Amino acid sequence: MLLNLSAAISNFHGPVYAIGEHHRIDYTSSSPAVILAAAAATTKRIRLSSAVTVLSSDDPVRIYQDFATLDGLSNGRAEIMAGRGSFIESFPLFGYDLRDYEELFEDKLELLLKIRASEKVTWRGDHRPAVDNMGIYPRAQQEPLPVWIGTGGNPESAVRAGLLGLPIAFSILGGEPQRFAPLVELYKEAAVKAGHDPNKLQIATHSHGFISDTTREAAKRYYPVMAGQMNHIGRERGWSTYTRDSYDSARSLHGALYVGDPEYVAEKIVLLHKNLGLTRFMMYNDFSSLPHRDLLRTIELLGTKVAPIVRKELARQT
Repeated sequence: MLLNLSAAISNFHGPVYAIGEHHRIDYTSSSPAVILAAAAATTKRIRLSSAVTVLSSDDPVRIYQDFATLDGLSNGRAEIMAGRGSFIESFPLFGYDLRDYEELFEDKLELLLKIRASEKVTWRGDHRPAVDNMGIYPRAQQEPLPVWIGTGGNPESAVRAGLLGLPIAFSILGGEPQRFAPLVELYKEAAVKAGHDPNKLQIATHSHGFISDTTREAAKRYYPVMAGQMNHIGRERGWSTYTRDSYDSARSLHGALYVGDPEYVAEKIVLLHKNLGLTRFMMYNDFSSLPHRDLLRTIELLGTKVAPIVRKELARQT
């Protein structure tokens, strides 16, 4: 089983820990807020986020309540990353029709943002019973509770996030990250058009990664993990076989795989910042396939080696 988690450099000065939501046998995290609540009890500074909450197949009232509770437990460190999800198991599981895929997300995002903005809520939509001047409790400690839009590269998602002035997280799992630059521009243009301050926009990326003391060692140890995961999912989706050539191409400076020693991974993140203007970098770690010591070492190196290099280089460039 996999526990889909991401360690991150947030705003290039603070840590973030994020948990995905899945409803299948090969993933364990069906309820990110519960796992994050356990993390809240043993941490003091790290921000705690979903990655993503599958908003379309859940109830916005319950989502807000869960994360408002998490926000209180963590003394104001909770975040929601709302998305439609790259897996579809939750839709039939909770009785939703995939033909309503787009409308479900739009309806429920509208309701979630209304709940976030006001203690008493009146709302009517097409895919959930109406709410008529009802109070939603508990209230989050943060005002407002951060809500990010997570997307795999859908232009409509970028425009939606921009128009709403919400932070956006791009999941970049293949190809060249540079190809997301037009989506970033769409996001910024929509935000400016809607009257939002472009200087306050937050942009994150989310990619696979593994850090070790040497790039050679990292490349050797992570290939079986990456190939196993990509080929497992690929068989379901009809992808071509993930090969060592695919892996090495993705590890290159302009690829979407962040595998190497701290200096090399930092170099790639700095390049990503230059190309996309991101404020947060999230590294996906495969919890189940990596030996626990390797996972902990990756997180340690990301925080103690990679992050300081990135911060120093970005400060030099400004």
